[in-house]
Amino acid sequence: MPARILSIGTALPATSVPQQDLRAFFADQPDATRLTRRLIGAAFDAAGIETRHSVLTGLGGTPDGVFVGEGATLLSPTTGTRNELYRQSAPELATEAGRRALTEAALAPSQVTHVVTVSCTGFFAPGLDFRLIRDLGLPPTVERSHLGFMGCAAALPALRTASQITAAQPEAVVLVACVELCSLHIRDASDAEQIVAASVFADGAAAAVVTADENLGTPGGITLERFGTALTSEGESDMVWTIGDHGFNMRLSAEVPRIIGREIRAAVDRFLGDQPAPARWAVHPGGRSVLDRVEAGLQLEPTALDASRAVLRDHGNMSSATILFILRQLLADPTVSGRIAALAFGPGLTVESALLHKTR
Repeated sequence: MPARILSIGTALPATSVPQQDLRAFFADQPDATRLTRRLIGAAFDAAGIETRHSVLTGLGGTPDGVFVGEGATLLSPTTGTRNELYRQSAPELATEAGRRALTEAALAPSQVTHVVTVSCTGFFAPGLDFRLIRDLGLPPTVERSHLGFMGCAAALPALRTASQITAAQPEAVVLVACVELCSLHIRDASDAEQIVAASVFADGAAAAVVTADENLGTPGGITLERFGTALTSEGESDMVWTIGDHGFNMRLSAEVPRIIGREIRAAVDRFLGDQPAPARWAVHPGGRSVLDRVEAGLQLEPTALDASRAVLRDHGNMSSATILFILRQLLADPTVSGRIAALAFGPGLTVESALLHKTR
């Protein structure tokens, strides 16, 4: 039997900030020029986002003295300070998402055999994999894998890894957990690329329970049929994620949506072959312009990306966790059945693909 996703659980930080408040926060910084304020307004208004969540309580209006000072001034803590908050906050969100996923799958923690964790916004050891075993009460014999620093596309390789595990061990139960705290690396929006990054990224966690054992857990779910990876012919320097002294540095050029628009048709055609395109799509919303380019490049129906646009609107771009939020919506929607294509984009530029099938 092929592997299937039984359930997906999600978790969000308590601080929820309207997009218009975040736009005002960045535009009101003391060193923001008139041109910068204009660019901020344009980028934030065009993002297709209404709300984002963050572990930074200072963004909710109360200065925290670490990231946000008096007068709502953006501070610049060191990478060590940022990573310490990741170490404190990420395990709790991942555990909450994992617990919800196991509950909805009707499985006990003792039934989990493997854990695959994903994150690109922080590091520590013993890491997320260890904390999930301890905090969820998983067996100490659980086998662990971590996919780190792969960016927004990493959830699909994690599901692929889970599928490969269950192909080798059909009785396996794999917990895939993605947690990203992108707002930890917030910085002064002093140039166009930083403005674009500040306008879309957010925090969140999601976990999926995967097994090939048809006798385990809740019936139905999303079957993992096959996966694909493609490197585009350009874009290596247009989406870059590096470690700096004051947080991780994101380079996200305006070329990214255009490159995706130019490359997506060929990448998807290679992946699907002579199979017809599915009616439903789960596409990582790097931003509204990315979704627009995918929709146009693949000539999709306007409703094909409804779930992707809804997650972007309500939560922003939560890096690797985002695609699982989208799949959760499709899993919960009683009107959705049949084939689903999933696409996610990461540094490289990399296009990760998956062909899925939902049964009611």
